[in-house]
Amino acid sequence: MAKQGKIFLTGASGFIGYHLVAQAVARGFEVVAAIRRSSQVSHLEGFPVRYIYPDFNDIAALRQELVAGQYDYIIHLAGAIRARDQEAFNRINAELTRNLALAALQSGIPLKKFVFLSSLAVVGPVAYDSPVPITEEKLSEPITAYGRSKLLAEQYLSEIKELPLVTLRPTVVYGPREKDFFVMLRSLSKGWEPYIGRRCQWLSFVYVTDLVNLCLDVLSQETEPGITCNISDGNVYAREEVAQIIKKILDRKTFRFYVPVGVVRALAVLIERLYRNSARLPLLYPERVGEITAPNWNVSIEKARAHLGYIPRYFLEEGLTQSLAWYREQKWL
Repeated sequence: MAKQGKIFLTGASGFIGYHLVAQAVARGFEVVAAIRRSSQVSHLEGFPVRYIYPDFNDIAALRQELVAGQYDYIIHLAGAIRARDQEAFNRINAELTRNLALAALQSGIPLKKFVFLSSLAVVGPVAYDSPVPITEEKLSEPITAYGRSKLLAEQYLSEIKELPLVTLRPTVVYGPREKDFFVMLRSLSKGWEPYIGRRCQWLSFVYVTDLVNLCLDVLSQETEPGITCNISDGNVYAREEVAQIIKKILDRKTFRFYVPVGVVRALAVLIERLYRNSARLPLLYPERVGEITAPNWNVSIEKARAHLGYIPRYFLEEGLTQSLAWYREQKWL
């Protein structure tokens, strides 16, 4: 197979990174993964990936690495979804992103694309009865420190005009190896169907294969400089509908119950205090409660369709069927 080009990839050790490596290698790209020395990469052993360990705090060192590698593309997936505070989020998600972009520009390499994986969290939700979905033109009103840090990263990148930038803002990404959404799948598989509060919600999702295929598709496309696109499977789902799909696939009956939002918020505050002096970070914290109980994450992908040729292949039932099959095969369920 003819080589398609050389990719400098961050975030290879993560859930999305694994799937991107698999698809990139299958398409004939050469992949060089920039990771920390502490990163767990045993699950990538079967792929012909070369690992490097650059210091993202050092622009000069990054520049030298890029010059040495003469990369065709940069795909920047790495980031923190949990951090101690806003300052930590900003440093990891925004400042290190800016460092990589500046190093790429200063290196003088003939870079064809810089793909930045942002998040729908940058924009924030809309009201439950909003007559229009979330578009790229919506005023960004992130409701979490994570979302604010990703917005700052986008702002930094927008200031680097010569960068061949494509920014993708996926909604909830799911698929084999994902661990956060998996918590819900495991609960339903055990017969428990909990909800936080009784207020209705509209949710959106994107299957990981659709997302990584788009990341690779845009590498060879002529794109509008600095284009930003929201990404989902193009549908919106009521929260109970999501559970019904999962129960159908699992052939499982469940006990449905509702936990008051106030109780969960109080629990999140308590957990945050308990973890205050811990090196570990909690899965549940006050801002996270606000995010997972937001009324409406319905998102428009019309811009991605029109400008990137994006056609999602997996709707929720098909994506979950494949995911649950993998979790069962791997004895996660």
